[in-house]
Amino acid sequence: MVKFNKKDFKDWSNFRSEPKSTLQPYEFDLICELHSVYYNHKYQKPCTCNPKKIKLWIKQLNIIWNNGVEKN
Repeated sequence: MVKFNKKDFKDWSNFRSEPKSTLQPYEFDLICELHSVYYNHKYQKPCTCNPKKIKLWIKQLNIIWNNGVEKN
């Protein structure tokens, strides 16, 4: 089971704390960075013309967030 480290868990918790219909550039970068780390792929920024991929990434990162924080 994949879990966030403490810093990433805090960053994702802050992201989740405010419901939103649009993303700020720093939030988009956070999603791209975390997804590349935890889903083990090269950093990329999906096209913003179609939000399907970024919405999927948010759902996938929420699954990891639900798993909690890794114990160090």
